[in-house]
Order: sequence, then structure tokens, then C-alpha cells
Amino acid sequence: MHNLAIYDMDKTITAAPTWTRFLIAAAKARAPWRLALFPAVGVAGLGYILKLVDRAGLKQFSQRLLLGQALTPAEMERVADVFAAHEVAHGVLHGARDRIAKDRADGYRLVMATASHGYYAAAIGRLLGFDDVIATEAKRDGQGRILSLIEGDNCYGPVKLHRIESWMAGQGIPRGSTHVRAYSDHVSDAPLLGWADEGFAVNAHGPLQKLAGEKGWPLLDWR
Repeated sequence: MHNLAIYDMDKTITAAPTWTRFLIAAAKARAPWRLALFPAVGVAGLGYILKLVDRAGLKQFSQRLLLGQALTPAEMERVADVFAAHEVAHGVLHGARDRIAKDRADGYRLVMATASHGYYAAAIGRLLGFDDVIATEAKRDGQGRILSLIEGDNCYGPVKLHRIESWMAGQGIPRGSTHVRAYSDHVSDAPLLGWADEGFAVNAHGPLQKLAGEKGWPLLDWR
């Protein structure tokens, strides 16, 4: 029998979203002049709200402006590690730490499944003691440099569940002999919460609170 505890990251484990803060921190460290381009990211965000651009397009545009077209793995690792260390020290909710520790003590394999980019989510997961991280991945060029383009699909909504199922198949973990706990703050993870044996709505926004009431998912507040 396998036991998996699958955690969303932003606003489930962390107190606040991480993507924009990562971009700003990385731009400050690498090329502070790029911060002057940040208003354009805000305009792109408005385009997302108006459904003129999707989440993947917004991510790619924002990364291109604030980090540039390509970074070597070593360059990305440096900025990701610094950001992750600060986030784990100051941005992780105490309730999340406690639940992660409990699931680990109960013998669960800890999996982070997030729409955030893997190049920094993996660093956060490693510092928190996660066994595996499933995240949005970046394309690489012929030299192995990390590009601002997304490889495949953004790890969000139904795609996240598909990625988890594919990962389980690759790990040789049959769903029929696996007990799954899943934690998320956002209604976009309803497919995951419904698929899990135990789905928990954590720090839930209004739509997820409503759906959790209908589905019988426990509400947890780690804030």
C-alpha cells in the first residue's frame, strides 16, 4: 500500500503567491534595470483578467521581461536557491509546517504539485523535506539554457491531476493501492481534491469554500 500526501504550494503552504515575488527578487539580483519593465507585467496581468491572454502566456511574457530570454541552469539555481531560502524562513505558514510534519510522521510520501515553475518550487520543496515536486517546467535550448517558454502545459487545474497521474505511472504507483491526501486553497484544484481519498480545502477562497461544503471536504485554516 502506498500513501501520498499531495500539497499545492501558493497560498496553501505559503502565505502569499510566489511567482511575481520570485521574478522581482531575481531581477533585483541579476539586472535591476529590468524592474523598470514591471509596469508592462501589470498590463499583461490586466490582459489575463480580460481573458486576452492565458496563464501560460502571462508567465512566459513576465519571465521574458524580468529575467530575459534565457538563463543557464547555474544562474537560475543561484537566484532560485536564495529566493527559496528566504521563502522557507519567512513565508511558510506554521499550520502547513505542522501538517507536513504530521503526514511525514504518518508515513506519507510528500509530493508538492504546483503551477509554479519547477526551477524554484523544487528548491522550496527540498528545503521543506518534500520527496517529489511536480510543477510547470520551462523549455531549454540546445545549450541547456532555461528559456522563458513553458514546456508542455501549465501545471494548473485538470492538467495538474493529469501530471500527477502520469508521475504515479512513471513511479510504478498504482492508484488502486494508494491512499491519497490532497491539500489546496483554490477551486482550480477541484479535480485533484475530488480524485483524492481525502481532499482538504486549505485557507480556501470563497468558491472553494462553497464547493467544499457541497462535496464534504474538510476546511482547514493554516493562516
